[in-house]
Amino acid sequence: MPYVTALSSSIILLLLLALAVPISRLRGKPRIGLGDGGNQALARAIRTHANLSEWGIPVLFLMLVAELNRAPVVMLHVAGIVLVVARLLHAFGLSRSGGASFGRKYGAGLTWLVLVVLALWNIWAFVRLALR
Repeated sequence: MPYVTALSSSIILLLLLALAVPISRLRGKPRIGLGDGGNQALARAIRTHANLSEWGIPVLFLMLVAELNRAPVVMLHVAGIVLVVARLLHAFGLSRSGGASFGRKYGAGLTWLVLVVLALWNIWAFVRLALR
């Protein structure tokens, strides 16, 4: 049972839901049904939500595959914690400014680091099993 990924994915998906709330709120007042209607705050909220979807979910998939391939539990927990912190940093940075920020820089960097570690571990798991 992939319980480590279940925990991390639940936290990430709750964050995804939390990031959807401002989008709904910002669409409601000016009645913007599709797109951002030229509203910068709405555009930033949409982008923040989309970025989590674009990066968080694929990394969770790699985590699930690693867990199913019996990755060390400590590695999975560290990856999950770093991913959650990274996505929180990124969401906070991007929701505050469309420009460069500490949160965006380190959030993206840490996300990429987790992605690379999990991808390399999965490649190693494949090679190790293929050479048996």
